[in-house]
Amino acid sequence: MRLELEGKVVLITGGSKGIGLACARAFAAEGARVAIASRSQANLDGALATLAAEGVKAFAVATDLSRADTAPGMVDRVEAALGPVDVLVNSAGAASRTPYSELTAAHWHAAMDAKYFPYIHAMDAVLPGMAARRGGVVVNIVGMGGKVATPTHLPGGAANAALMLAGSGLATAYAPHGVRVNTVNPASTLTTRLRQGMEADARLAGITEEEAQRRAVARVPLGRLATPEEVADLVVFLASARASYVTGAVIGMDGAATPLVV
Repeated sequence: MRLELEGKVVLITGGSKGIGLACARAFAAEGARVAIASRSQANLDGALATLAAEGVKAFAVATDLSRADTAPGMVDRVEAALGPVDVLVNSAGAASRTPYSELTAAHWHAAMDAKYFPYIHAMDAVLPGMAARRGGVVVNIVGMGGKVATPTHLPGGAANAALMLAGSGLATAYAPHGVRVNTVNPASTLTTRLRQGMEADARLAGITEEEAQRRAVARVPLGRLATPEEVADLVVFLASARASYVTGAVIGMDGAATPLVV
């Protein structure tokens, strides 16, 4: 299947590790021109070295997207180096997981700053240009916590739910301008972020992290957790010409753990 991504400029926020880094590899394999963004220059340097060792060239921008004023500069730098952004993949930021009994108002505010606003700021920076060019794709990677409330992920889940609504609303608004916006909902995925979730689950249940992860796997009918590469495969498809009529969609990836009809 030819995805028609050759030469497309793809900007991936949170692209220095985990799902974002897997997306960088997958888009590069399709011939796209890839830019990755992260708050940490050290993480970006490590990602660039890893990709270079694999024969993958990428452009990197260190940006703190929790601040609205940084996103336009990020896009300007990418477009000066590679050309207009055709695809934005949002994979940046994650709210800390905290058992409900430990929550304070600060946790709720921090979750929005860590997850919701970085995605909004990045979209605000690319959508007008995409609309002016009559084409573009945004894929937001938003955890299943926005659909299924869990006692250790309430502020982050609320931020995720807000992002899903924003994404679907923006899809409707920008569809007449040739811009598509979709959301991918991975559940537990084998990344470094997984450990934080397991720590919170273990504290709440009074068990070890190993037992918490074993129970998480046991809840998945497929019998395993997702890999970052599996999530990246769906992201790449949604960004491609083969998904040209898919917009406003929210697609779950949880191994059938939550049998929802949506």
